[in-house]
Amino acid sequence: MKLAAIVLPLVMVLAAPAWAQPKSDIAGASDHPQVGRYQGSVITFRETKAYEETALPNAALGRGMEKDDSSWQVALSGRVTSLRYEGPGGRSVLEILRNFEVALKSDGFEIAFFCRGPKQCAPGGRITNFWNAARGGIGLPSAWDTSIYLLARRDTVDGIVTVGILGVETRAYQDRPLMPHIALTVVEGKPMETDKIAVIEASAMEKSLTRDGRVALYGIYFDFDKADIRAESKEQIDQIAALLKSNPKLDVIVAGHTDGKGTFDYNLSLSQRRAQAVANALVNSYGIARDRMTASGVGMSAPVASNRTEQGRARNRRVEIVERIQE
Repeated sequence: MKLAAIVLPLVMVLAAPAWAQPKSDIAGASDHPQVGRYQGSVITFRETKAYEETALPNAALGRGMEKDDSSWQVALSGRVTSLRYEGPGGRSVLEILRNFEVALKSDGFEIAFFCRGPKQCAPGGRITNFWNAARGGIGLPSAWDTSIYLLARRDTVDGIVTVGILGVETRAYQDRPLMPHIALTVVEGKPMETDKIAVIEASAMEKSLTRDGRVALYGIYFDFDKADIRAESKEQIDQIAALLKSNPKLDVIVAGHTDGKGTFDYNLSLSQRRAQAVANALVNSYGIARDRMTASGVGMSAPVASNRTEQGRARNRRVEIVERIQE
């Protein structure tokens, strides 16, 4: 996929002076199929490692945080693809990063972090530290003050895909145009182990609701083809109750989801009964006011993974807590 320009009009180039960017990609290079490139840019470096461990910024680098990388970087492992793009001349790095942002969102990615310049990316004054981490080992001009960075992620049936993009630009000088440079790192992680999902605590649910408006729970279990809650679900329901008790103004939708097996109408009914069972448990066993919860059966209508594999179907069978904003 190629990203189209969204801000500046195209300019006709009549001649290619000596300073022009390379006319073509390096031999054998290609875009990463899940990300693509900005139209008119060329690949000047590409490397893929079947397995590597790395880290990319997922937060601004504040004062003193450089002593603890885990406070502003996320550790990643899996198949790592590194790409460097140059150009097109005359385009700002901001325009290019905003194009990547739009394209990734439209392809199902969540933008986990975006920052522009030293004040946003490294308010603690360590922009060189941030730049070094964000480039993922890819060589770039050391135009630190022009840094713009984006981190995106998408859950797939094959695992979590994380994309880190650092852009800098070298300024125009005499007959040399403004030139953007992009370091793109794609980490394709291992698939989620569906039999080892931990209970999500109330504090983590609260953060997810604040960030995304929803949280998916896999620690609530039902017998096959039934809406009876199994005993091992208690720990997760305890945490939902704790969330609601610590946030007395929070109203939620309890949404039941099924996999894609069976008929549409039957799954819709089953998911409704399961969602209602969770809401009833919160009322009867924890004293949560019934009018704070709306039970909703979604059935098979909102999968988060392919239903073609058991692993994907396991991810689709879930209960979600969705924040309900009432005017």
